[in-house]
Amino acid sequence: MDRVTRYLSRRSIRRTTSDASREALAFYQRRVALFGLVGAGLSSAFLVFGLGENWRRALAYIREASFQFHLAGAAIAAAMWLLCRSGRRSLGFVKTVETVGFGASCLAYEVMAWSIPLIGRPDLLIVFVLSLVVFARAVYVPSSALRTLVLGLMVGLPLPLGAYMRLSSIEPAQFAVVAPALGVSSVEQLASGGGIAVAFSWLMSVLLATGTSNVIYGLRREASEARKLGQYTLEEKLGEGGMGIVYRARHAMLRRPTAVKLLPPDRAGEVSLARFEREVQLTASLTHPNTVTVFDYGRTLDGTFYYAMELLDGASLESVVAVAGPLPPERVTHIAYHVASALSEAHQVGLIHRDIKPANIILCRQGGVDDVPKVVDFGLVKDVERGTNVSLTQGDVIAGTPLYLSPEAITAPDAMDGRSDLYSLGAVGYFALTGTHVFDGRTTVEVCAKHLHETPELPSHRIGSWLPEDLESLLLDCLAKQPGKRPMTAGDLCRRLEACTSFGQWTPENASAWWREHGAAARARVRQAQSTPLTLTRRPRDHEG
Repeated sequence: MDRVTRYLSRRSIRRTTSDASREALAFYQRRVALFGLVGAGLSSAFLVFGLGENWRRALAYIREASFQFHLAGAAIAAAMWLLCRSGRRSLGFVKTVETVGFGASCLAYEVMAWSIPLIGRPDLLIVFVLSLVVFARAVYVPSSALRTLVLGLMVGLPLPLGAYMRLSSIEPAQFAVVAPALGVSSVEQLASGGGIAVAFSWLMSVLLATGTSNVIYGLRREASEARKLGQYTLEEKLGEGGMGIVYRARHAMLRRPTAVKLLPPDRAGEVSLARFEREVQLTASLTHPNTVTVFDYGRTLDGTFYYAMELLDGASLESVVAVAGPLPPERVTHIAYHVASALSEAHQVGLIHRDIKPANIILCRQGGVDDVPKVVDFGLVKDVERGTNVSLTQGDVIAGTPLYLSPEAITAPDAMDGRSDLYSLGAVGYFALTGTHVFDGRTTVEVCAKHLHETPELPSHRIGSWLPEDLESLLLDCLAKQPGKRPMTAGDLCRRLEACTSFGQWTPENASAWWREHGAAARARVRQAQSTPLTLTRRPRDHEG
């Protein structure tokens, strides 16, 4: 068994390493292509500028060696872009394209510079052009400082020799003009001094580019490390709420879909951290299949608290109703039954959720079955048996969402028990049946007042059509003002749901058909909500958890 475990572990590590390597290679390939595109664009811009300056003698200018080699440099850069802009290339191929393309384009620019007359100061021109190229590479191509230094020195090797040979060919008349200004007495002194000056200038450019590569490469590594929490690497943000931020994540060894919820540093006060840590500990103790599964939790070196849970493939009940409108009674019965089953386990171990609402019920695909309800976000959970208020709220703060609050949650939060969750579940069922909230209002105070004093309208009256009387009556019992008039436990609610005529009528075929028709729209709504910048990252203070 140990041998099998080691074998599977090695295979998992190889797969994960392979995934990470493919991502790194794809990034490297995109950056090499971008470097080629930028190089081709800049070279083309200078070519057009040169043609504009020499438009009177354009044909003669195009035939000059300087123009031809300049064009060759632009073509080499364009070839780098074409070779790497699409498809999946091997690491050796991309590295070869980068190295050969960089070296060949620099060589073309060097020949271009040395082919212009000395009066055009080719020594200064070539240092300027190659500095642009080497800095562009340092910015766009992920590279270690050592690689940038080696490549920079290699392409610069011909510079001193080129400067020496070009200055050695100076005409006597030209030398007579420049010698007094430069303080040289011979062509040899001029050529050797020019070669040394070009070599020094290029060395300074390479060292600066090396430093640039070192900083950018280091920042990329730091950013990559910052995306890692223990064995998990964060990939994309999925959502944000009052109790933290959720990311899609990848485990270093396991390949199961994972979501990681973390408490950001700006919310890491003592109270928030204690609340967040208790949330994961209590959620991890629940094992019901309709409760989100917690895999792991911990803290990073900088104190960020996180936990990993199963990644749910689906949409919240809130999104489902928003996409398709009120749900049929048999589907509402199906959802309410499974949520009540999950709550039954929590209540039996002395925990109440306190924030049951459509957004915290995810309908997902699991085990090849559609429409599996999952209860999430135990951030307001309360430990009844120990009398611990896990939400750690102040005594005068209402915990929960006003549209789904039970009357006792408003007037006596400390007296809440599992029947408060059943009231909220009744309000959720009402919303799913009618597409509207039990009570609406312009302010939180108005909504809370209605929960305390108003009698809910019959769901059938609200939508103006018939609904099964047993289900309608059960939801209204859950919405009773007095806890004693509601089902006594979540288990009792499950048994009464089983007795409803609509129980068991929502089949897997019905669920699959609905998701085929509306699933894309429901998931698109989820993605839209995830991509929309949040302007409110905490619940309003008068009902904050």
